[in-house]
Order: sequence, then C-alpha cells, then structure tokens
Amino acid sequence: MKDFLPYGRQSLDETDIERVVECLRGDWLTGGPYVGEFEEKIATTVAAPHALTVSNGTAALHLCLLALDLQPEDEVIVPAISFLASANCVRYVGAKVVFADVDPNTGLLDLKKLPECLSEKTRAVVPVHLNGAPVNLKQLKSLLPPATVVIEDAAHALGARFEEKPIGSCQYSQAAIFSFHPVKHITTAEGGAISTQDSELCQRLMKLRSHGMTRDESEFEEPSPGPWYYEMQELGFNYRLSDIQAALGLGQIQKLRQFIERRQALASLYDQRLQVHPWVRPITRVNPPSTSAWHLYPILLDYTAAPLSRKELMLELRKEGIGTQVHYLPIPDQPYYRKLGYSTQSLPGTQSYYAQALSLPLFPAMQDADVDRVCAALFRLLPQSR
Repeated sequence: MKDFLPYGRQSLDETDIERVVECLRGDWLTGGPYVGEFEEKIATTVAAPHALTVSNGTAALHLCLLALDLQPEDEVIVPAISFLASANCVRYVGAKVVFADVDPNTGLLDLKKLPECLSEKTRAVVPVHLNGAPVNLKQLKSLLPPATVVIEDAAHALGARFEEKPIGSCQYSQAAIFSFHPVKHITTAEGGAISTQDSELCQRLMKLRSHGMTRDESEFEEPSPGPWYYEMQELGFNYRLSDIQAALGLGQIQKLRQFIERRQALASLYDQRLQVHPWVRPITRVNPPSTSAWHLYPILLDYTAAPLSRKELMLELRKEGIGTQVHYLPIPDQPYYRKLGYSTQSLPGTQSYYAQALSLPLFPAMQDADVDRVCAALFRLLPQSR
C-alpha cells in the first residue's frame, strides 16, 4: 500500500527543530522571552493591537467567555456544527447554549436564521469560521443588539481574511480565538491565542490565564510587604503557553503565508479535478475580497443516491491509504446535550450538512500528485454516471 495520506498533519522543518533545541538549551522552559515575542508576532499577523497565548484553543474561548461574567440565565448562540469546545466553553461558565442552524452549503452560521435565536437573554454570539472560511462578520454584527458580544471562534481561520482585513483584527468582534493544534495552519504542538482591540480585556485575560494572579504593584489591593508579594484577585486558571511551545510557534508563523498559499493552491486543484464529478459538490466559496484559510477541504455528497454509503466510502479510501474525516457531528446530538433537551430536529441545515460532509486530505506538504491520487480514487469508487 502507498504511504498513508491523512486528512491533515503538521508541517515542520529543521529550522523549527533547531529553534526548539535552542530554547531547551537556554534558561527558560515555561514562561520566557519567546512567549512575548510570539504574542507580538501574532498581533502583527492578525492586525490587532493585542494578542496573548494560552495552552490551547479551548482555553482561549473559555477565558473569553469567563471574562464576560455570564450568569446562569444568560444565553450564548453557537452554531450546531463545530467542534465540541465551541459549546462546552459556554457550559464551563454556567451559561445557556442556544444552538443556531448552519447553511447546508457551507456549514457556516446561517445568518438568515440567526434572528430567531435572539432573545432578551442573549449576551454573546460565537461565530465559527468553519473549515477556514470566514463568517460574514459585518452582516452578523448588523443583526445584533449593540450590547451583544461577538467572540470569533477562528480556530480554523488563522490566515483567512474578511473583506480587506485578517481574521483576528476584531473589527466586528470583542475578541477572536485561535488554535495551534498540529492539524491547524501553524502548530505549537498544543496551544492557542486570543486577539483583541480591547486593552482592558487583554489585561484581564492575562490575569485569568494565570490563576487570577498579578505581580503588578499598581494593581494591588493591599500594600506590598516586599518583592515576593503577589495577589490572586479572582479565580483563574493555569492556561499559560510554555517558552518551548512559543519557540516552535515563532518559526511556524513566519511560514504562515506560504502555508496558506499552498493550501489555497491545493484547494483550487481539487476544485478543478472534481468539478466534473456528478456525485461530488465542493462547499460554497466565500466571496472576494474575503478569502478562506482552507484548514479543511470538505466535499458534499448525497449518499442516499450514491453507490456507496459514507462509511463504505471512507473504509474503501482507507484501504487505498487515504484518510478522511467528518467535521463535525452536530453538537446538539451528543449524549450530554441530548440529556439537556437539545436536538437537531429544528435545524435542517445542520442535518443536511452533516449528512453530506466529508473532509479530504489537505496540508501544505501535500504534492499535486497527492490530490490526483485522492481524486482518482473517488472517481473509481463513485462511478461518474448516475
């Protein structure tokens, strides 16, 4: 069998390894100079005045919602198609999740249906830039009352652009969160970040990621007895990124542009190869000047009419050394959320997208021949005549 082609994987080179080794030989392993340097680079990359790193993307979203001081009666709107963390973080802070339907052609939050999710209890919306494609943030913002907070779940979207600005610039949101998991655009092994234009929010998030603690004498509530003194002023968490991870991230983010360009080129090649296939339908594209970061390359197939079920197709592709995945199972259908009374019964777009979605391999180290290999397998397994 040919080498296995996963749906996604990290792209590391010797410069990444050398940078990590240099850090290991230095004085700092946990918080150190690489963390601050990496945060500055993230802020510059997403065109935001502030960025801070955390231990993972889930921690990033958790802290953002924690900083809103949500109450049990408060509601946060989350698309029903996303990774579990998008909804779980609302539960972590004790608020109520309201699941919104998604566009069956994109998997993105369906803005036409968003108004029916709003109530006087709505405090925040978490739009998810699924697969790397940006939600129309301007339109989203226009649908919301002025006091409603927008926190962008941009775990898939580092390097994407909405209109003329990078996702993460927070032109229409209070904050954006990113993930640096190995299958994302850049990796720190595990890790995440938050960007914002709000300096006060940034300061609070920095405190919350470190047990709610400060060593800044100007913030102390009591007189300092000496240089050892610190204060825990609220309940926070240990969500810091290490210097080792930041060292890796620094090397990775310098290659972000070439990673994105390669992902876009591979997506275009898939489009060309698959456009003539009667069973395969790529997801609807974002409109220029907005651009997708192409975290994933999903296709949509009507398995009720196709000669193979999704399970059969995935297993046959795996036999040929090709990995695929489904992104994602609808969150409301998970056992935990079903027990809370949720379902997808009233979410037809969610049901349709989930029933048809399949993510094909996509990562920067792929060769054009790898795309040809995947497409050739699809053509063999799915006959071209209906």
